[in-house]
Amino acid sequence: MTIMRQPTRAGVRDAAAKMAEILPASPLMVREINGLKVAFKMESLQPVGAFKLRGAWHRLTALSDTSRTRGVVAFSSGNHAQGVAWAAKRLGIAATIVMPADAPETKLRATMVLGAEVVRYDRATESREKIAAHLAHARGATLVPSFDDAWVIEGQGSAGIEAAVQMAAAGLPAASRVIVPCGGGGLAAGIALALPDAEIVTVEPEGWDDMRRSLEAGWIEPVGDAPPPTACDALQTPRVAERTFDVLSRRGATGVAVSEGEIAEAQRWAARHLRAVVEPGGAVGLAAILSRRVMVTPGTLVLISGGNVDPVAYGAVLAA
Repeated sequence: MTIMRQPTRAGVRDAAAKMAEILPASPLMVREINGLKVAFKMESLQPVGAFKLRGAWHRLTALSDTSRTRGVVAFSSGNHAQGVAWAAKRLGIAATIVMPADAPETKLRATMVLGAEVVRYDRATESREKIAAHLAHARGATLVPSFDDAWVIEGQGSAGIEAAVQMAAAGLPAASRVIVPCGGGGLAAGIALALPDAEIVTVEPEGWDDMRRSLEAGWIEPVGDAPPPTACDALQTPRVAERTFDVLSRRGATGVAVSEGEIAEAQRWAARHLRAVVEPGGAVGLAAILSRRVMVTPGTLVLISGGNVDPVAYGAVLAA
């Protein structure tokens, strides 16, 4: 029987130490909402425009020399793709990324510019997991999932370690409620490990809120058949992982869903008040508090997880 390595808080702290060696902490912005100060962890300002390089760096730096020579394979709609490509380029590792045919062209081009090979697939008829697993097996490469991996979860959680230090330095209360965008749950699970005393709230687009339903049910509930279209390409995960669900379930995390209109309004609010470009998936946590689906309390921390937007679509949102 194979025993899967499980993510730990010690691993999150190790990942944070690794990140501190190569990059400054992403900014923490503070704004007042409903009369209370809210901290925003701006992962949209990372070199690849999203938090995903954290998990990729922690995973790839843990590879043996032999594994590095054989390369890595990942699957992603764009942000994890760029994170893995960025880490692989810095470490001199060959990277192949399986990306959906309808992935935003900006994310596709950015991944290729970083030197990764891209294999495209039809997300409606093909399984990215199967394609990636086949490629990894055929090449002897290491598979780097976007969320179902202990090192990846720990790496994403490093954002929480940074935020705790930054909030204390800014004279804010310790993080008591953390609102996290959720696709497969890697970021939310990592933050739950990093901040064990905080309430964790996951946020997903309506119709793709399988983590919310899973946490309520007590077992994993996949996204239903024919889910509605969403601008949140980064959060279109059909099923969360046992690892991420287990961490969040044990912590008593809860979830909410937000509408496409609420997400677009959050993008506009971020442009006006944070002076930040935020992609739809990165704006769902903000949408949750602006719509009051999640109430602001002292010590509220919101993860702004990504800023990789399609220029045309983003222009239309701002003009609306």
